[in-house]
Amino acid sequence: QVQLVESGGGLVQPGGSLRLSCAASGSIFSIYAMGWYRQAPGKQRELVALIISGGSINYADSVKGRFTISRDNAKNTVYLQMNSLKPEDTAVYYCNIRGRNFLTDFDSWGQGTQVTVSS
Repeated sequence: QVQLVESGGGLVQPGGSLRLSCAASGSIFSIYAMGWYRQAPGKQRELVALIISGGSINYADSVKGRFTISRDNAKNTVYLQMNSLKPEDTAVYYCNIRGRNFLTDFDSWGQGTQVTVSS
């Protein structure tokens, strides 16, 4: 199976920055999309940023201009650069990669990493 390992979360003050990484390992023939989701207490999981392997990128309105999603296809890794962080960004962040291995499509999730924005 395809395994995703996340890193980069932590505690940061408002206005600070964090960079999340998500590395995929396993049998991967191709990747369709890479994305970051987040879930705050009492709220549904929401899409934060999505990058399609063809090149298109989408962001949630709440993070536009502050967050940047990027990828390194050679390393099967997706990043989320988070700048100008706000308390409202506090959540568990999950990466997601959809693609195909030698037999079937896959949809894999990372373990989640806590991002806390507080003074």
